[in-house]
Amino acid sequence: MVIHSGEQVLISRLYRTDFKRSIADVFRIQVISNSDVRSPIITLGSTSFFHVRVNNLYVVAVTKTNANAALVFEYCYRLMSIAKSYFGKVDEEAVKNNFVLIYELIDEINDFGYPQNSEIDTLKSYITTESVMSSAYAAEESSKITTQATGATSWRRGDVKYKKNEAFVDVVETVNLSMSAKGTILRADVDGHIQMRAYLSGTPECKFGLNDKLVIDKNERGAGDAVELDDCRFHQCVRLNEFDATRTISFIPPDGEFELMRYRCTSNVKLPLRVIPTVNEMGTTQVSYAVTVKANFGSKLSATNVVLKIPTPLNTTTVDCKVANGKAKYVPAENLVVWKIPRIQGGQECTFTATADLTTTTVRQVWARPPIDVDFQVLMFTASGLIVRFLKVFEKNNYHSIKWVRYLTKASGSYQIRVSLSVS
Repeated sequence: MVIHSGEQVLISRLYRTDFKRSIADVFRIQVISNSDVRSPIITLGSTSFFHVRVNNLYVVAVTKTNANAALVFEYCYRLMSIAKSYFGKVDEEAVKNNFVLIYELIDEINDFGYPQNSEIDTLKSYITTESVMSSAYAAEESSKITTQATGATSWRRGDVKYKKNEAFVDVVETVNLSMSAKGTILRADVDGHIQMRAYLSGTPECKFGLNDKLVIDKNERGAGDAVELDDCRFHQCVRLNEFDATRTISFIPPDGEFELMRYRCTSNVKLPLRVIPTVNEMGTTQVSYAVTVKANFGSKLSATNVVLKIPTPLNTTTVDCKVANGKAKYVPAENLVVWKIPRIQGGQECTFTATADLTTTTVRQVWARPPIDVDFQVLMFTASGLIVRFLKVFEKNNYHSIKWVRYLTKASGSYQIRVSLSVS
């Protein structure tokens, strides 16, 4: 079911005879109207409701069996991803305007309630919103679709052709950091994914190598650039048995853009930015700040769109900020100072100093001292140290292909440094 937050049922499809359409009323009363419900799974009697919220919509799956929860949520998110690829933003208006298409997609993805083919490229080849094709062309395309949907590579057609054969690889990492006020790292890990855009003719075989610790240990003992990866998850095109045996990622890529793999790294994380805060309380009317940011990477690289959110006490009236790099502004509504630095070169240090004036209150308010949040992006740098060692493309026509690799490390709300308050 797809239900609007205003409790209107927009889409409903039943696959079992033991459910009635009135089951939506139960979800509306027990979940939407109940502000105490926080869990995405709620079980009432023998019925379980799984829901995912997207904008102002609830995507709901209902079952009376002991279903695989991870599979159900994967299906819900995949359905939203497919819908987004067809008509862009998924909201109430889009669902109402495309409800016929959505029913068609649901019926194609699901067979008697069991998820089947959810490959976007395959679905787009026979569920189309474009003009009707001629019968001769349609018959030819139909045979290709059948082969694609039932063959060994359902995610790719074999007749793809490009004048220029190119493959783009983006290694994108998000750094999660929690650092104490004394500079001790409480938590540091990396969530990464490898995004690929393949514009290759035919049915190419790609081999992809990383500086994975198991590979390095097996072939070059004592190598210092080895990276230990955890929780690797791959696109369905990757041959897992070959990866287990040789740690080489071998696959026939889908046409266009797709996510090749996801991973985590929890050891030897390289922190791109070091933040050293000093906060001093001067009596009951002022707080002084001195915050230093240092770039811990090579001078040829730079961090861009750097934003520091520095918290202030709740009874702050004004903040006098002084910075040599970027701009700093006090935001009273959020009780913080926003310091924006367009670019920090590798090895560079930037300093922020400020004095916050406080109002005198009859009851002394305890300041919770929220951490400093840092957002940034660093191109051609990986916090995990992951490197693409090679990317090879093999195809029966033996054409020349151009490969591009780009690295990006970023943080957005997950890079935090705690603040200690000294009194003078």
